[in-house]
Amino acid sequence: MSDHPASARLPGAGRYASPFRLNLEQQRTRAKELLNALRAGDPAALRRFLLHHPSAPEAAMQPAKLARLSEAQLVIARELGLPSWPRLKAHVEAMDRVWNRIARGDAAPDRGMATLHIRCGSDIGPTLRQAGFTGDFLEYSDPLCQGPVLDGPGWLERRADFLAERFGAGTGQGREEIAGRLAKAEQGLRSAARSHERVVLWFEHDSYDQLILARCLAHFAEAPPRRLELVSPGHYPGGTRFIGLGQLPPEALRLLWEERVPVPEAALRAGQAVWDMLRAPDPRPLADFARDGLPELPQLARAIRRHCQELPWTLDGLGLSERLILQILAGAPRSVGQVFSDLMMEHEPLPWMSDLILLSIVEDMRKAEPSVLEGAFEGEDRYWAKERLALTPQGHAVLAGQADWLSLRPPPRWLGGVLVPGAAPCWRWDEASATVVKA
Repeated sequence: MSDHPASARLPGAGRYASPFRLNLEQQRTRAKELLNALRAGDPAALRRFLLHHPSAPEAAMQPAKLARLSEAQLVIARELGLPSWPRLKAHVEAMDRVWNRIARGDAAPDRGMATLHIRCGSDIGPTLRQAGFTGDFLEYSDPLCQGPVLDGPGWLERRADFLAERFGAGTGQGREEIAGRLAKAEQGLRSAARSHERVVLWFEHDSYDQLILARCLAHFAEAPPRRLELVSPGHYPGGTRFIGLGQLPPEALRLLWEERVPVPEAALRAGQAVWDMLRAPDPRPLADFARDGLPELPQLARAIRRHCQELPWTLDGLGLSERLILQILAGAPRSVGQVFSDLMMEHEPLPWMSDLILLSIVEDMRKAEPSVLEGAFEGEDRYWAKERLALTPQGHAVLAGQADWLSLRPPPRWLGGVLVPGAAPCWRWDEASATVVKA
């Protein structure tokens, strides 16, 4: 889903600076700076300590702990997503060791077996090559978390219609081009087991990825390859929020490759079940799966719950993305691009959407009567991401729970096999009980 972040070449090192390429000396310096700030009683430093130290707030009541470098190093490690300073040191050393293998041109990690790498986008394709992988690459990037996903032989044609209508203008692709891409991805799945001994699935933790993973597992439950393996991280240590595999440098993909796991029969059956549930008109079985989960697919249940949260809530009729957008704009007007950045980096509990998906949600929110959003451009540049959005009085009323979102008759929409009609009654998500009800 995500592109590589902006980066700069490290002088003389042949590597690019990245929030996910950690420098141990730099982190030592940061720990000393934090220690000095704690000793000086800096409130921001104390907040960091309380947020990330595992024994806070008890530790904060002991001045001796605040004065120890080891405690500051622990906070730094946990800020970066690692449980301890020794684990941080080991991670940096592992990244450096793998980079040296890449720089030397060591043998391909996927050598010795005809391998197909499957990913829900093209983002890691070039990075896999940079990391020394030589296997084939299949992009399966249909955002099944959006629009109709129906049972029956014509489901792929319906997907092409939806994607062309919703995203064709933004991607510059016509309906036939989109249909061809979808058919090519499905054909790639069908031929995978025949043409490759090993298939490796690269999917992170969000609903965009995990629903496509379920589609792949449903297929491989019927036609399994000789070896089926999974790379599915829920996080990665770094100086910014982990959103997707596309953020990571080549050596990170090599380390994740070393942690890949075989896909057991139970996971194949679960993927098949989720694929059937996704296409059904009744979302209650999906909600049940989200509560129960499956140990073999630790990311899937959480992603399914997030998918169900896009249903209208019993609270106010808003889906979670719609509510988060209103909450962001309640603070102050922002450009569409700023809303997307704030949503992905701070507010969204499980970042899953692309900028074009956000735009499509915003456009639907404008069509309510009366509208909850108003927008204007401040200059001559009419690029969509620069339009400045603000809440209307009706938007404030919906956010405050004074009006139900569906009473404004927003456009109907599909969520998998579930039609959200834009008016009551319909399926709604009950956040308190994590269930779906008809209301």
